[in-house]
Amino acid sequence: MTATMPAATSTGRDVAQRLMDDGYVIVTGMMTGDEVQAARADLDRVLGSTPTGRNPFEGFSTQRVYALFAKTRMFDAAATGPLLLEVLDQVLGHYQLSAPVGIRIGPGEKEQILHRDDSIYPVPEPHPPLVVNTMWPLDEFTAENGATRFIPGSHAWEPGRRPGPDDPVVQAVMSPGSAMFYLGSLWHGGGANNTDQPRLGVILEYAAGWLRQQENNLLAVPRDIVRELPERLQELLGYNIYPPFVGYVDGLHPRRVLAAGTD
Repeated sequence: MTATMPAATSTGRDVAQRLMDDGYVIVTGMMTGDEVQAARADLDRVLGSTPTGRNPFEGFSTQRVYALFAKTRMFDAAATGPLLLEVLDQVLGHYQLSAPVGIRIGPGEKEQILHRDDSIYPVPEPHPPLVVNTMWPLDEFTAENGATRFIPGSHAWEPGRRPGPDDPVVQAVMSPGSAMFYLGSLWHGGGANNTDQPRLGVILEYAAGWLRQQENNLLAVPRDIVRELPERLQELLGYNIYPPFVGYVDGLHPRRVLAAGTD
């Protein structure tokens, strides 16, 4: 893994440049050991009542914690971290949380099909970046337990090209506390878990502010919870406008409606 940078000595511009050049970058030191332990413990609580997937894409031996910000406070700070937001400012400009999901790949899970996160949007190619995803490991990500698979450089492929048998697929082997940034145009997928232990990570996916979010966070996270969150996180969950006024509510900024307590 050559595209690795330390958070402590990297700027958002530096990380964004590596992300745009390579399609991905792993940044170390994004969470402390205590933060990782607390997040893992709280997600273990949530996962106790979380079913496994319903199809091969979700993974029949994989649990997915949807509506993440309705169920845990452990990623509030990560989702609004200064370095992360600086990178998003550089790459997307105006953005929102699209698909925040906890993912625990269970023993025996098969490889997920390679895919691109921005392919769900019917936008002609080539196009500017629409999606930036971040993967946060809470366990060691290894080649054996399902570390994310991806094809370096595939974000720059010509329109219509799909992965072939000769394209090199590598894995994001990384430790808890790191975060892998990758563009929505990068071909990637979850790895197979060939161990007897689950592999836990969290995805915080961001999309351009003018796109519809994958998960409808305005309904997924109850408003009484949202009102207690930091203002920037409220905006990222969807209580914001795309300038000049896309997303207004009865002529008002949605954050004003939220603050007024009108349901």
